[in-house]
Amino acid sequence: LREKCKELVLDNKALKEYCDKFLDNINRGLGKKTHDEAIVKCFVTYVQDLPNGTEVGKFLALDLGGTNFRVLLIQLNKNHFEMRSKIFAVPQHVMLGSGEQLFDHIADCLAKFMKEEKIMREKLPLGFTFSFPLMQKGLTKGILERWTKGFNCSGVIGNDVVKLLQDAIARRGDIQISVMAILNDSTGTLMSCAWLNRYCRIGVIDIQIDVCAILNDTTGTLMSCAWKNRFCKIGLIIGTGSNACYVEKQANAELFDEPDNGSGNVLINTEWGAFGDDGCLEYIRTEYDREIDRNTVNPGKQLHEKMISGMYMGEIARLAIERFTKEGLLFGGKGSEALFTRDRFYTKYVSEIESDPPGTFTNCREILEELGLKHATEQDCINVRYICECVSRRAAHLVSAGIATLVNKIGEKRITVGIDGSLYRFHPHFHNLMMEKISEFVHPGIVFDLMLSEDGSGRGAALVAAVASRQR
Repeated sequence: LREKCKELVLDNKALKEYCDKFLDNINRGLGKKTHDEAIVKCFVTYVQDLPNGTEVGKFLALDLGGTNFRVLLIQLNKNHFEMRSKIFAVPQHVMLGSGEQLFDHIADCLAKFMKEEKIMREKLPLGFTFSFPLMQKGLTKGILERWTKGFNCSGVIGNDVVKLLQDAIARRGDIQISVMAILNDSTGTLMSCAWLNRYCRIGVIDIQIDVCAILNDTTGTLMSCAWKNRFCKIGLIIGTGSNACYVEKQANAELFDEPDNGSGNVLINTEWGAFGDDGCLEYIRTEYDREIDRNTVNPGKQLHEKMISGMYMGEIARLAIERFTKEGLLFGGKGSEALFTRDRFYTKYVSEIESDPPGTFTNCREILEELGLKHATEQDCINVRYICECVSRRAAHLVSAGIATLVNKIGEKRITVGIDGSLYRFHPHFHNLMMEKISEFVHPGIVFDLMLSEDGSGRGAALVAAVASRQR
């Protein structure tokens, strides 16, 4: 079984090749002549400045990044913030319906929240975290490139999502909105809080909202951490999906077409989930990766994300366990209906199994019993844990190689990586695996650390709006 798992184990030679290919993809995404054909798009976010600690006030934030949609009310005062929020479900029929249905749902949730919080009379700015690949045309305009995370709403790809939100609000008749900025999710992680905007008005009858920014959760993660740590230059999401953003010199971002506000920098949303869509990662993809890809709503797309993110990691482990069971290497060749059911082995199982202390298998046995495998032996538990370790270690090492590439590209002496996402938060060894592997690839003389973000997709949206307000 260990011999058959070798294809899931990546040595440094394979990871070095990954780094070289990833850097080439980044440079292609940044270049004006090569951007259109680039797989890793490196979208300009139009965020030029990080928080400086002077941002204060009360603001709204919207966060759409998966099956749940959040509306938040955040108050920021120097180094302190208070937050109230409400989660609204995004039903399956809305995720797969029309764009009009989706944005009508968002507008409805926003209106309900504002009424419940009794903030109809206040003047508030708003940041919008939209955690899908966006081609930004400015801080308040973002064109959807493609859907990910199981969404497939019609009539949205190729259109400005801020305009679609404005149209939905106009259809209600009780909300009026003026968009100031739109950002991607990684930018939100970076920014984290917003400034009170004197141009933003919410009336007694008509709700008038000044949207300061649209962003994705990686940008929010970066901003959220940069609010506390001035060395934070990279935002990473490693949860249901995966993406990264980083601070780039404006001179290298050839598609950036706005005046320099003084920093000389601009945040770049890499959209690295698509890395490998051109076939450059075939040398490390396995039969499990190909099987997963065939059964997604977007086959052939987001291949990098499908190797590393929480949405797929449990299924990679299940496919390996299923294969080895049918080959007689596990459970005496006797499986179960649950084990052979697609997506039934959850990613949280991987984390729970690896949380067992060495030599004990309490969580593993409970999970196997839940899957109808009460006949599992101790050796089966050892083997299942090893499979999970191979899958999660591969994910951590790929993420680490990508982050090391960005750290080396920035080239500063000290760099903090702001990180958010359920996989990083809850897997017992992901942080340590990343620290160890990044250390092997960063250039000599560079000191780095990893910082857990505090609600980048929520507070980060506010911070982007805050900085935008401060600049204006």
